[in-house]
This record gives sequence, C-alpha cells and structure tokens, in this order.
Amino acid sequence: MKQKIVIVLILMISLSSCGTGEKNKASMVEITRAELLNKVKGGWAGQAIGVTYGGPTEFRYLSRMIPESVELRWDNELVTFFYDEFPGLYDDIYMDLTFVEVFEKEGLDAPVESFANAFAYADYMLWHANQAARYNILNGIQAPESGHWKNNMHADDIDFQIEADFAGLMAPGMINSAMVYADRIGHIMNYGDGFYGGAYVAAMYSLAFIYDDVYKIVNEALKVIPEESNYHKCMQDVISFHKQYPDDWKKAWQAIEESEWAIDLHCPDGISSPFNIDATVNSAYVLLGLLYGEGDIRKTLDISTRAGQDSDCNPATAAGILFTMMGYDNIPDYWLDPIKSVEDRDFAYTTISLNDVYDMSYRHALRVIEKYGGKIDDESVKIEVQEPETLPLEIAFPDVYPARVIQATPPDSLRGRWEMLYTIQSGEPYTIGFSGTGLIIKGGIGGELEDDYVGELEVKIDGELDRVMKLPVDYRKRTAELYWNVQIPDGDHTATLKWLNPVEGGRIGVRGYIEFTDERTEIIVENK
Repeated sequence: MKQKIVIVLILMISLSSCGTGEKNKASMVEITRAELLNKVKGGWAGQAIGVTYGGPTEFRYLSRMIPESVELRWDNELVTFFYDEFPGLYDDIYMDLTFVEVFEKEGLDAPVESFANAFAYADYMLWHANQAARYNILNGIQAPESGHWKNNMHADDIDFQIEADFAGLMAPGMINSAMVYADRIGHIMNYGDGFYGGAYVAAMYSLAFIYDDVYKIVNEALKVIPEESNYHKCMQDVISFHKQYPDDWKKAWQAIEESEWAIDLHCPDGISSPFNIDATVNSAYVLLGLLYGEGDIRKTLDISTRAGQDSDCNPATAAGILFTMMGYDNIPDYWLDPIKSVEDRDFAYTTISLNDVYDMSYRHALRVIEKYGGKIDDESVKIEVQEPETLPLEIAFPDVYPARVIQATPPDSLRGRWEMLYTIQSGEPYTIGFSGTGLIIKGGIGGELEDDYVGELEVKIDGELDRVMKLPVDYRKRTAELYWNVQIPDGDHTATLKWLNPVEGGRIGVRGYIEFTDERTEIIVENK
C-alpha cells in the first residue's frame, strides 16, 4: 500500500511535551490536503463499516470464538436495517460525535466541563463507565473525578476505547497532541487501563496517517502506555503471541483466554462471569485483527469480530485504524457502497452525518496541525511528527479484589431477567452482613412509578451513613448498581439499606452483592 506522503525535511527541534514535560524530536512530513481528508474519511467510514459488520454478534459470544459456521454478513440491507431499526448500535460513533461537536462549537481549547456536560445531559442511553460517569456528573462529582476508580466501578471498562477515535483523527502524526485531547476527555469516564485503552486507540489512529505498516503502528503507539501497567503488558503479550503463532490467530486467542487478562476483576457484571467488557482484553482482540489481518480488510474485520465479547466495537476500532492508513479512496466498492447509501443520514441523537463529520474532523485536524507547529497552504500541509512520550502511570483498584459473590440464580442468557434476593417495598430497612474491604450491591428500582420519580436509597455501613443513592425511574440517569464502596476498613460489617421516599406500587430489588478484600483469592460464588 503506497502512501502519498513525502518526508521533506528532518528537523532536530525542541517541542514542548504534552505529557512528561521533557523535550522530544520531530520530523516534518508533508501531505496533500486531499490525502489528509482522504484518511480522515477513511477513519470514520471504517468505524461505521466495522460496527455494522459485527453488530449482529455483539456480546453473544462470551469467552468463546464465533465459529466459522456463523456467517458474518456485509450488504446494503444490513446497514439500512441498523440505521432504521437499531440506531443505538452506532453508539461508538455518536458518542465520538458528542465530543467532535464540542470542538466544533467551542474550539480546540474547550474545557473538560463542556465535554462532560455534553454527554451527561444527552438523550442517549449509556452503559458501564459512561453510565456511572453520567450519574456522578448529574450528582455533583465532576470530571475527571467522575471517571476515577474510587467513584466509578467501571473505570477499567471499554468505554473510552470505543470513543477515542476522534482524538487520533484530529491529530495526524502528532501522537502526543492526540494524548492531550485523550486525557481531557478520557478521564471523564475512565481511569487506568480503561483510559489507556482509549489513549492507545487514539495513538494508533494518529500514526495511521504517516505509516503504511500495521505492525509498526501497533508497536510505536504502544510507547505512550506505561510499561508497568497491565494494559501495556497485555498488548505486549498479544504482540508476542503473534510472533509465536504467526499463522494461527486462534492459538493466539486461546493464549489470551488462558492468561490473567481474560479475568475481569472489577466490572460488577464481569466478576465470575464469561462476560468481559474490560478494555484490556477487548483491546487484545483489536490487535488480533490488526496483526493477523496484515492489512487485508476481510481478515481484519473477521478476526476482530470472531474473537467475541464486544464484537461490534472491536472491528469498528480495527477497521477505523486500517482505513485511516489506507484512505477512503482505496476502500474497495464492496465495503464502501453500503456505507455511501447512508452517508447523508444523521446518526441517532445527533444532527451530524458521516459526510458532516468528514468535513468537521478534517477542519479540526488542520487546526491541530497549525497549533502544534505545522504549516498549511492551499495544496498541502506540513506536520511536525512527534516522537511518542509515555503517559503517567495510573493503576485503578489497587489491592481491590472480589472474594465472594452472592446472587440470585442467574438467567439463561445475558439479556435474561434476573430473580431478586430481596425486594424492598416500604421504608423498612434491609440489612446485609458482609466481610472485607468493599461491597457492591446489585439491583434496581421498578414497579408502578411515575417516569420522573427519583428514589432515594440510604445506605449505612455499621450504622453510620455512607451515602444516599439516587434511583431515577429514567434508566438514563441512574447507575447500573444500587451501591458500591471498595474503600471500607477490613473487617466484618453490616450494610443497611432504607428506602427514604417509598411509593405504593414501587419496589427496589436486590439481586445480589459482591464482597471485596485486599488480597487476591479464589472467588466464592453462591447462587440463592
């Protein structure tokens, strides 16, 4: 794949770092404006193609590969079906667009509060880290604390990984500049490995503008991630598995599955479950697609999808990076034609289409190029390509490990209805005895309640008020869990739950709880 990039000058210049404060070296690279737009369009189109391709399998294959007997479709009807009938599939993209629109309205220096409020007050549904961050922001815990592990049990989840594409697309070849925007927005909803998932994705997008070698992109981008982090260790393992099994991605997948990276220790839905929405293992599946795909579209999409788990988001990320490297005009008609038919259609919850974001993201890239030392003329741009600098080390949930899971018998499928261990239907308190250093209580509010009703659940630990949880009937505004706190002094405890404003016909259901300790042990699971 031949790039239309010409290195015009190698400069030994000092740049102010966006990360560590050290100085770095840069080379000046020239690219035509047409090719810059071509690559930006490729990145956005790739996301749309990838998420649609994997959409029918999303979280239907947990801790198992999608077998070859399962056909993965690609055609016009598939794209229009999701646009018409299930537009929420494109949350990967409309979440990105939320942030792109803030840059469009407020400029490159828009404050973090603008991005946080834009997504917290949006009409769309959120899940996991995003959902917890929205709850935090709506209840007074602002960014970046909204994404910190002390306030967000989903801090290591995949959320920012699937929303970080914009940061790389607006910073072509300027990997450290991409990290500036990733840092500003990624900590709204994630921390630690969850943040690194998005940072790594943004870094790969940035490098896809200047390299035409997937293997180089994967390895160079990893330099922004601290080697001490579990995220870096996992990505390095995937690279090593690729070297060990260069012709068999399934052996590499099995090696990942047998490693510690396949075990989710903190997402409440992933603990002692085949379900895994952790950024680390899902990033591993993105790398499988990129490395074993070897630049081939079908292989890249197929492998990143068949690896399972978040099997729409992972091919979206892999295809976005690959198609940025290739450029829109080099995408074969077979893949592009179904997307062309919807390029003028706004994504759900937005007034922005693919054609709109092609233009917006291109203009943002021009501004970032100029902001960080590049030059722009009528025909071309000169980019100061940055040497990657390592981000600060973040470790979420240090010495926080699940020890015991008490739950109602789980449903037969991921989307099945849970039974409840206990239903609170009045103001009478309900007490849970537990041991260790932390507790998550799972459940929710329901029954005959007005749409604007907000329940208040008082939680006391050992008789002392810990917090009052807000439980809106509107699922968009509540958390996925009734309560969590993983910073409780070690010992035997009681948690007392009291519904402060009960309503006749309403109920608060408790479907289980998880105890935590400060040492990793075998997790005990009790179904009741």
